[in-house]
Amino acid sequence: MALAARSSSFLQFTLVRRVSSARTAAKSRAVTRAMGAAIPEGDHFTIPDQPARFAKGKAENNTRMLTTEFFDGGFLKGQRVLVTGGNRGVGLALVKELVACGAMVVVTCRRSNDELGALQNVEVIEKCDVQDLASVEKMVHAVGDPLDIVINNAGYFYEPEETVTSMNFEEQLKMIDICAVGPLRVSSALWRGGKIKKNGGKIAMITSQGGSVAWRVVQNPEGKDYGHHMSKSAANMGGVLLAQELKPEGVMVQMLHPGFNKTGMTAKYEHIWEVEGAVDASVGAKRVLHEIKNMTPEHNGLFINCEDGLQIPW
Repeated sequence: MALAARSSSFLQFTLVRRVSSARTAAKSRAVTRAMGAAIPEGDHFTIPDQPARFAKGKAENNTRMLTTEFFDGGFLKGQRVLVTGGNRGVGLALVKELVACGAMVVVTCRRSNDELGALQNVEVIEKCDVQDLASVEKMVHAVGDPLDIVINNAGYFYEPEETVTSMNFEEQLKMIDICAVGPLRVSSALWRGGKIKKNGGKIAMITSQGGSVAWRVVQNPEGKDYGHHMSKSAANMGGVLLAQELKPEGVMVQMLHPGFNKTGMTAKYEHIWEVEGAVDASVGAKRVLHEIKNMTPEHNGLFINCEDGLQIPW
């Protein structure tokens, strides 16, 4: 996807434009106006309606969305890459792809497993809990040479639906702590320990389209699931501030929605996997790594949908 498409009119906001049917578009505009919200438009933005986005990609035979032909992992050969939460799901898929591309991989997790342990040329640092600063700092001491890429992937999702009558405040705080504060604990500790390379280092924040405030009127027209969405929105804010602070040091930070992946975390949505374009985690890993390749100082601090390489509005 042309990088120029990401930078133009980055913060311009106008009324929502939908690319699906006229009926759906009219309905969406009516909803957003009624809610007092406005969704940014422009060719550099992807669209909020997941089924419509997938259907549009199929109708246009969008190879960026439907295949992995775009992926070239050659840039990863010899790179030192750290992945948090790399013992399962998208994290484990990222580790496998990084190994296949010749990267030198460091995985942090609370505990390893047979599948992770069977991989060659992977350093696993166990007992690292992103909620616990002491364990994170201990992990930093175990990391050897400085890292080229840090992928903050560790996350947590409280599955029961939260409504105004069934909020779980303890779980909300846990999600925010793991998904938003956790990446900052890791990134701060690594930076203070001199373990992230200056002038070219990259920090990828694996967040979610669920962190887009603008998109809640389309994706959550009835609200609900407070903790999940708040945690991802907070993670995005932390990532933007980190991008601004580390920019003078030549370090790039990007917020990446990995797309809809078929993992244990999304198994509760198995009934909509096909209609919404869910993919195997191995495909999701290639998408994420492709966007990490595209990170440049000129396109820093953006919120990118790894399904199509376009921006997601805040």
